Amino acid sequence: MFGITFGKPFSMLGALAGAMLASTAALAQISDDVVKIGVLTDMNGPASTPTGQGSVTAAQMAIDDFGGKVLGKPISVIVGDHQLKADIGSSIARRWYDVDQVDLIVDVPVSAVGLAVQNVANERKRLFITHSTGATDFHGKFCSPYAMQWVFDTRALAVGTAQEVVKRGGDSWFFITDDYAFGHSLEKDAASVVTKNGGKVLGSVRPPFATPDLSSFVLQAQASKAKIIGIAGGPPNNMNEIKTAGEFGVFKGGQQMAALLALITDIHSLGLPTAQGLLLTTSFYWDMDDKTREWSKRYFAKMKRMPTMWQAGVYSSVIHYLNAIKETGTDDPLKVAAKMREKPIEDFFARNGKLREDNLMVHDLWLVQVKSPEESKYPWDYYKILTKISGEDAFGPPDPACALVKK
Repeated sequence: MFGITFGKPFSMLGALAGAMLASTAALAQISDDVVKIGVLTDMNGPASTPTGQGSVTAAQMAIDDFGGKVLGKPISVIVGDHQLKADIGSSIARRWYDVDQVDLIVDVPVSAVGLAVQNVANERKRLFITHSTGATDFHGKFCSPYAMQWVFDTRALAVGTAQEVVKRGGDSWFFITDDYAFGHSLEKDAASVVTKNGGKVLGSVRPPFATPDLSSFVLQAQASKAKIIGIAGGPPNNMNEIKTAGEFGVFKGGQQMAALLALITDIHSLGLPTAQGLLLTTSFYWDMDDKTREWSKRYFAKMKRMPTMWQAGVYSSVIHYLNAIKETGTDDPLKVAAKMREKPIEDFFARNGKLREDNLMVHDLWLVQVKSPEESKYPWDYYKILTKISGEDAFGPPDPACALVKK
């Protein structure tokens, strides 16, 4: 009798519980029961210090801080070395998306490789967030619903550095420009800012990426008599140009160098006696406030150097991505991307951050000046923050060439 009396309610409860579990399972949809993040980077070449293992470490820190799982499913990291070659980068990306079921690719220096990987992400309809690709075409004419630009673009750096230097009287420029997509984009944007603010561009030279001897290029810049020698490129050329300029007496002759891209690891390598006084724009500085210091010191404990803006940006984007999966209940790329655009980004890395409709993450930047050895009080105390540059001023409006932008 008791079995008959209580059997049906228990059976109904069991059915209800089963239905609820099924409903939860239907809502929480993780492909292949794992969220896999691929860090595609330069592990041993010229870009390996500002990206490389440091970017891998930052991604893993984000996963560990998130708890290692999302929606009850494990999060894993896979690492690839594209050797700064677009064909290798796109080949790895294709294999990761097709065979290894990677859900998100991050990092990817340099612009030529980043643009190639973006094309694969678009074809395969999988997500890609770049941190060390600066070409404005990434969120302009080549923009994609699957590809995001998180840390910077060449326009933002040009506005930050070139505009401020012209304001200070540096109204004649000569560019030493890395001869690849990123360098060309950086020069174009900086030159536009210089002329718009009443300055003149006297010329440019274009050394190939990772040129071992930059003497002839620096001598041409010196001979131009331009007040400002704009360094339109990244590591390793930018560091070697500053060193060579010092050896050739460029600074003593009254000319100044403006680094349109310089990272804190570059300054560390150069040393303050060589780099002091250099103006540059950055998305992140480890010693800016308590939030930046807390995370950076944890990173330092693992890497024994402070993070670049690219490496800090990897952590920021991975956390934002995982939170979007958690809130949407799926790793479906377009649904996750929509949630990432919906939520503001305010963390140790980004101030007033927002992922725009063109998939550019707009946030505040900082104009800084490299300290003299006498001004530096402790290791990695390298920057004086001169001013904040709002994201709207730095990045400007969306490019109408982007098909995602509402006309």
